[in-house]
Amino acid sequence: MAHRRCASSTSSESDFSSASSLRTSQTPPAETSTSSTDLEPLKEIKRKHESSGNDNDNKTKCSKLSRLQKQDNEEPNDPDHTQDPAEMHPSGVQPIITTIRATDLTLGLRRIPAGFHAVIKVDDVEYQTSNISVNVDQAVVKWHERILLPREPCSKVGVSVYASFELGPMLCHGELLRTFEISVGELLDRSENSHPIIFQPKQQEVVSACTSLLFTVEQQLSDQNDAAMLCPPTTSTSRDMDALALSTDAGHYLLARYRGAQNSRDLEESINYFEHALDLCPVDHPCRPAALFNLAIAKFVSCQAERRYLDLDVPVSLFQGALDLRPTNHPDRTLTQLHLAVALLSRFSKRGFQTDADAAKELLSEVINVCHANSHIYRAAAIAMETCALHSARGINANDVGQEGPAPSVLPLSPNQLANQAQRCLERDEPSALDEVISLHYDALGYYNAGHACRGFLLGNLAVMLHTRFERRGNSEDLDEAIALHREALALRLVGHTNRLVLLNNLANRLSSRFDHRGNSEDLDEAIALHREALALRPVGHTDRSISLNNLANQLSSRFDHRGNGEDLDEAIALHREALALRPVGHTNRPISLNNLANGLSSRFDHRGNGEDLDEAIALHREALALFPVGHTDRPKSLNNLASQLSSRFDHRGNSEDLDEAIALQSEALALRPVGHIDRPMSLNNLANGLSSRFDHRGNGEDLDKAIALYREALALFPVGHTDRSKSLNNLATQLSSRFDHRDNSEDLDEAIALHREALALRPVGHTNRLMSLNNLASQLSSRFDHRGNGEDLDEAIALHREALALRPVGHTDRSISLNNLANQLSSRFDHQCNSEDLDEAIALHREALPLFPIGHTHRWAGLNNLANGLSSRFDHRGNGEDLDEAIALQREALPLVLVGHTDRCLLLNNLAIPLSSRFHHRGNSEDLDEAIALHREALALRPVGHTDRSISLNNLANQLSSRFDHRCNSEDLDEAIALQREALPLHPVGHTDRSISLNNLANGFSRRFDHRGNGRDLDEAIALHREALALFPVGHTDRSVSLYNLAIQLSSRFDHRGNGEDLDEAIALQREALVLRPVGNTHRCAALNNLANGLSSRFDHRGNGEDLDEAIALQREALALRPIDPADLSISLNNLANGLSSRFDHRGNGEDLDEAIALQREALPLHPAGHTYRLMSLSSLANGLSSRFDHRGNGEDLDEAIALQREALPLHPVGHIDRPKSLNNLATQLSSRFHHRGNSEDLDEAIALQREALPLRPVGHTDRFKSLNNLATQLSSRFDHRGNAEDLDEAIALQSEALALRPVGHTDRPMSLNNLANGFSSRFDHRGNDEDLDKAIALYREALALFPVGHTHRCAALTNLANQLSSRFDHRGNSEDLDESRENLLCALTLLTQHDPRQLIVHQSIANVYLSFHRSELDGTGAGENTESLNAAMHHYKAASNIVSAGLLSCLETSLSWVRHARQHSHGTQLEAYATSMQLLDTYMSVTASVSSRHNTMKEFPSTLAVDAASCALRGGDVSRAVELLEQGRTIIWTQMTRLRTPLDGLQTCGDHAVTLMKKFIDLSSLLDKPPPSHPEGTQRVDVEAEATRYRRLVEDWNGAVEEIRKIEGFSRFLLPPLFSELQHAARDGPIIMLIASESSCDAIIILHKQPPTSIQLPTDIQKLTKLVTKFSEAVDKETGHQLTEALNDLWNNVVGPVVEKLGGLVRLGSRIWWCPTSFFNFLPLHAAREYRNGGKYLSRLYISSYTPSLTALIKARASRNRPMSVPFVAIGQNRPAGVSFTLDAVEPELELVQKLLPPPPTVSFSKITSVDATKSRALCALQENTWFHLACHGTQKFDEPFKSAFLMRDQPLSLLDIAQMDLSQHHFAFLSACETAVGDFNTPDEVIHLAAGLQFAGVRSVVGTLWKVNDDTVQRLVKAFYERFCEGGTMNPKRAAQALQRAVQSLASDVDIPLAQRIVFVHIGI
Repeated sequence: MAHRRCASSTSSESDFSSASSLRTSQTPPAETSTSSTDLEPLKEIKRKHESSGNDNDNKTKCSKLSRLQKQDNEEPNDPDHTQDPAEMHPSGVQPIITTIRATDLTLGLRRIPAGFHAVIKVDDVEYQTSNISVNVDQAVVKWHERILLPREPCSKVGVSVYASFELGPMLCHGELLRTFEISVGELLDRSENSHPIIFQPKQQEVVSACTSLLFTVEQQLSDQNDAAMLCPPTTSTSRDMDALALSTDAGHYLLARYRGAQNSRDLEESINYFEHALDLCPVDHPCRPAALFNLAIAKFVSCQAERRYLDLDVPVSLFQGALDLRPTNHPDRTLTQLHLAVALLSRFSKRGFQTDADAAKELLSEVINVCHANSHIYRAAAIAMETCALHSARGINANDVGQEGPAPSVLPLSPNQLANQAQRCLERDEPSALDEVISLHYDALGYYNAGHACRGFLLGNLAVMLHTRFERRGNSEDLDEAIALHREALALRLVGHTNRLVLLNNLANRLSSRFDHRGNSEDLDEAIALHREALALRPVGHTDRSISLNNLANQLSSRFDHRGNGEDLDEAIALHREALALRPVGHTNRPISLNNLANGLSSRFDHRGNGEDLDEAIALHREALALFPVGHTDRPKSLNNLASQLSSRFDHRGNSEDLDEAIALQSEALALRPVGHIDRPMSLNNLANGLSSRFDHRGNGEDLDKAIALYREALALFPVGHTDRSKSLNNLATQLSSRFDHRDNSEDLDEAIALHREALALRPVGHTNRLMSLNNLASQLSSRFDHRGNGEDLDEAIALHREALALRPVGHTDRSISLNNLANQLSSRFDHQCNSEDLDEAIALHREALPLFPIGHTHRWAGLNNLANGLSSRFDHRGNGEDLDEAIALQREALPLVLVGHTDRCLLLNNLAIPLSSRFHHRGNSEDLDEAIALHREALALRPVGHTDRSISLNNLANQLSSRFDHRCNSEDLDEAIALQREALPLHPVGHTDRSISLNNLANGFSRRFDHRGNGRDLDEAIALHREALALFPVGHTDRSVSLYNLAIQLSSRFDHRGNGEDLDEAIALQREALVLRPVGNTHRCAALNNLANGLSSRFDHRGNGEDLDEAIALQREALALRPIDPADLSISLNNLANGLSSRFDHRGNGEDLDEAIALQREALPLHPAGHTYRLMSLSSLANGLSSRFDHRGNGEDLDEAIALQREALPLHPVGHIDRPKSLNNLATQLSSRFHHRGNSEDLDEAIALQREALPLRPVGHTDRFKSLNNLATQLSSRFDHRGNAEDLDEAIALQSEALALRPVGHTDRPMSLNNLANGFSSRFDHRGNDEDLDKAIALYREALALFPVGHTHRCAALTNLANQLSSRFDHRGNSEDLDESRENLLCALTLLTQHDPRQLIVHQSIANVYLSFHRSELDGTGAGENTESLNAAMHHYKAASNIVSAGLLSCLETSLSWVRHARQHSHGTQLEAYATSMQLLDTYMSVTASVSSRHNTMKEFPSTLAVDAASCALRGGDVSRAVELLEQGRTIIWTQMTRLRTPLDGLQTCGDHAVTLMKKFIDLSSLLDKPPPSHPEGTQRVDVEAEATRYRRLVEDWNGAVEEIRKIEGFSRFLLPPLFSELQHAARDGPIIMLIASESSCDAIIILHKQPPTSIQLPTDIQKLTKLVTKFSEAVDKETGHQLTEALNDLWNNVVGPVVEKLGGLVRLGSRIWWCPTSFFNFLPLHAAREYRNGGKYLSRLYISSYTPSLTALIKARASRNRPMSVPFVAIGQNRPAGVSFTLDAVEPELELVQKLLPPPPTVSFSKITSVDATKSRALCALQENTWFHLACHGTQKFDEPFKSAFLMRDQPLSLLDIAQMDLSQHHFAFLSACETAVGDFNTPDEVIHLAAGLQFAGVRSVVGTLWKVNDDTVQRLVKAFYERFCEGGTMNPKRAAQALQRAVQSLASDVDIPLAQRIVFVHIGI
């Protein structure tokens, strides 16, 4: 039975392995199954470069594979070819394509094409070549057809290559292989130089069809007659044919895409297109066969994909229909026949209808007869024919073979003569003589008939002869015949006959033999029944009763062995005890009974493990031996029996004295059987067995050599032809195999296999013991496979085990053994080839074996164990915890079956401990680990001092204690583990086979303790032990490579500890030697490649030699190529290569390395699906790569994805898991990065919470505590920087101080702690100004810099940190040396960074600050500020920093604002550029936020005056036009971004197909972005919120990409770019626009005229006066004080409006319309109502008609033409009692009635009204969508804190500004808003103009009337009446009249003293 045992040390190349042991006892050799031993094979320590999480301090790495986008036009790959497009060719010369040559057209195709053709498009004319078929070996296709080309070299030619699926008639183009455009000039040039166009594989494809095209182009004179026919252009077809072709092409395209991407949607749409094509082809249509065929193909693919095999009738029917329409000689008939045949075969395989198979065969035969043997169709048909033949073969049964009987003799011999002949045959093995005697007996039986007295005698003798022949030749028919003859003989001896008892015994013995041969328990039951009858014939007192007792006991023992029923064994022992009692002391046969009883007791000991049975057995054998004194014939046998039991007791108790005595007894026995003795071979064998056992115990090779010599001598005594030669061959082979294991001499193994092959040949098919030889040979082949890695050996072993299993059919006694043996070899092949089918089959075999050991069976525990081992292996492979749980449950069931005291209990304890340990590592539940340790402790107690296998138990317990140390960091566990390993080592003294294992294990313990305590002596001792172990594996030894690796690892560790490069060089040299020992083809080469690569990577980190890193990557690439199958190993290699590429990226900054690393990590992730053990590792590795790429390029999507991956990883380390702190840290680190990138404080708070959770999980003394201290401190420092809470900073410094103490001088990570603590002191100095903190920080930074020598990765950061602190100290103390040193360090740091390194931003910023310090000081000798070189340099570096895209938008924006601040402060010439850069970055930064309200909140975080300050700066420079452009660019950003998504693109429709495609893409993306983002209710998982945000940002990226593509189209170069003044000037088409600018420097007005340059006016006010004026208006309106309001209006005239009116006087006529576009605080002033309050004072309203516009762009869009329906759809919406309001607006209903009354009647106006309960939010929205004119009368509310929640209050819910903004009102003309505060915005972001009236205009309404403040009902009633009377004059409706109508209405109320002034000026007009 195979048992899983514990292996000692961890390995990088193999899991726990099994060994097999074949032993031979005295009669006959015992067959062994492949079983494991408790030996501990030396294994490597696995050092994978794959982490389940990067737990470095505040530094984790991650990545993302950018999405590939399909491009229809391909760029040919030809870097060496250039062509001048302007090159001219002689006029009058006509270029003509004469030949097109294509290569590899079938490469990568998923379907068999009928042919290939090309389409050439010239000046909108298409030329199609002929359709050419291609053979299998045809790599090149040529089309010899002449095609006219344009004469102009710059003319473009479109080229497309297709695979078609019909030869005639052509239904469509087919599947597109390649398409591109090329100029005529380039075609001529390529033709002249024979330069083909080379194509790369398409995106996401490994290979693609058509790898190159070469054109031959000739030139002929225009008047030259073309001798050959030119290829005719494609003629236009009917509309139906065009539709048919388009549908079919679309179907082919989608089907091809489905075959590549496996997207079921593509397949469904393909079928839809093909069905549509078929609908267009009526019954008589010429293309109907092709349409049927195409649909059949798609349907057939669908059936296969969805496993809908019942639907196969559909494609079969369609194929048949196509075939019926393609008669004989039709060019597409054979292709149709092929596909129909394949479909029929598929249906046959699922349903089994023979008619399908016959029809398929007939079709395929016809195809093969018709097609060329080298065609693709022929090849496919041949393969299908083979499939068909296989299906047929499965139904053929083997014919029964008859046997010819012998010919009778004339005269038989007498019975006595026959008896003499038979006796001679029994004594000699002469096959011919035996056959003759058997023949003579048959003759005699023919003579002695049934009544003859001698017939019974003859029947018995013949049966004996047949049984003898069966034993010698193994023909079971002889055995069956013998039993039949015994039955006949027994029938002649009725009950009571004297000889009946003898015949009962004989028949029972033959039945027992057949049971042994076939395992049929019925034979055994009958034999026992016969022996019971025989025993009854010998009652108590009978002389021979003891014989019958013994016979029955033996058969009961056999049945016990078969069924495991202990009652049979107990009865057998009782029978033997009774027999012994019948043979008292002095009885001749007492020794036999002593021996028989002893054997029974020995069996029971094996069954129950009770040592008392074994002790009694030995006592009985000692008594028996005493009865055979020296000189007695049988003394050797008795010596052997006693020796056997002593050997068993040695195995049980491990007392070597028993083994030594056994060998002494066997030696004495051998001496009693000298050369020539018949039994000498047996004694030779037995003594050899004892010596072999002692070798296993003590490892003394002399014992093994003696054993082999004895076996050789025994073999020589069995010459060729001897019956027992095969047994002796087996015994010698087994010992040679053991010596191979000991000395690794492959000659021993080869000889062992040769001996087993010879033995197998001596046991031909049918031989009784053939199965044993099959098994033995298979075991040795398996060993050779383990040694050399030749898969053929393993395949042969499996084939032998399969044959052996077939010899043990269902019901056979030992079938379970064969099931187990085959399962073990399949498991080995799985380990080698990683074919999971082998593992699944192995488990299935173990499952089949288990029921053969039912509850109560002796060996049930073994069956449970074997199945558990298989499930454990599958868990290791697939990571499914259910397999591991089941394995543990099986081991738990097995353990109680092996009671305390049983020999194998120790084994079962170990086997249960192993999966518990695995489950601990899988789930992190420490209870599993504790239980495993407890089990190993119990196992150790069962192996006391002196026990053979004590060293194994010591090692197993030590391993688990080491694991618990790793989990809990309790050093007592580690110390105990080392103590156990120390005890184990002396048990393997010098010369012992397993000494190297103990050396290795103890070395590992010392290495682990070194890692924990840092005591170099432990490491030195580990290296010394590994050196001693290596010396035990000389050159040529199998395991030398493993030992080389182990020593190399420890040398690498010592290098890391002491930095001695010699250690590292030696380690690499050792790894190189190990690699040489694992040449190409070696199973473990992959691991050796990985190990050497790791060493080279370390040396690169040490010395920075890029060659080491390049070599490491090359080795990892080779390793990856060797691991194409097993997901576990493949993922390791993918990860290792990714790590190497990441390191090279860090070294050289090549983004391609990082992208490839991320791609590899993405490939690795699906190999570890949810639930897999290593999924967490893959999630973390990919997250780290994405994080690195974020650091490199600043793409926030990478960071979002990294966080999502880390969130998924965290639950895989639940509370209590050993690695939970790592996962907490990884997620916290990424959240911190995102906080720094986007500034969301929630991310920072969550990061700190995660780090706080992690710290207690690493208590004082924990190896990694310093990491958690540092990580938490770092996040607290960030929060201090963000919020300024000094407690955070103090705590951070305390944590960093504790961390530094844990990293003493010499510690690898000390520089990091120095730097972190210095950061804390620096921050505290900035906060509190304590000089000591600053000096400490600088001292720490200097110490850190000294630990980063030139070439070190972190030297740049160290230089920057020190420089910044020196600069701070200069600012604080003014020491010029500090500033000089700071500049020098920063400039040096900048040179160390690569082009895309995001750290450039920080360094540039720091350099800029230093130069500003130079400028401010007098160090340059010119006085502060006089020399501008330093200032120019500072601005240069600010500009450079603002353009480091990889640093992230937020960082760039913040830097640009610093640039703005300093440029403005120093009046530098880059001011305007700085403003423009900031506004562009702000716009881009805002665009990636999905929520409109979020954008508004984000705007509050940045200067609200950015745009007006920029415009003011431009005005100071005299550039008025630029000021207008900047105002338009920097204001109303939120509205602008929303309206961009609704930009009409009608002009693109006429720019070609590509433009139309782009237009559709832009519209689709805009539509998606324009949708309101989903709301996230409280409790929504954060990962879901992040996923939605990431989706939005990706849409923005795609949208930006589409915009960039549109800008490449002629006439669209400025598409959606900030408009130029020349464009903005069109806003003044109907009257001047006055832009009012309020900045800190000045207040200005700009007058924009339609055809004249803009004019600017500096207003006689400033920002402070303006603020007071706004306050004055607000108070006057609130308090309704008319006097205060008139004063405010007067001030408004004098300081703002008056100067503008004065300037307007010379520019426009009085009474004209003007538009106000206010900024900043001007937005809150009633500009339209300004007047002089003095006699003769001016009124603006009497001079001009005022309107407002939020932006120039909004006004331009409002003036765009709209559809004007014949009848104006006008809706009046009123709500007098909205939700949440306690009072009623009584005037609403009358107001709506008044509006209806004043509007023109139908058909001019189509009026509708919604009021009261009907005026709900949803009804209002519908009404607004359906009516382009509307009047709203209701409550209005302005939310200044959240302006997008400003709303019109409806009956159920508010109709908010956000609701309006998301509507498309692009066809709407007019809106009257009779509600409060509908035209007043947010004071925090005034330039965003966020109010209801502006929202309606931005949504599309051309003309809007709104209110500036609260309005009362009386005012509304009167003004509405006055307004609509004037608005509707003449019975027509025109939105342009609204402004004038409003002005006149207000003037009409001027004389009404009942209306307060504030109410008369409350209404304003916005729009046209």
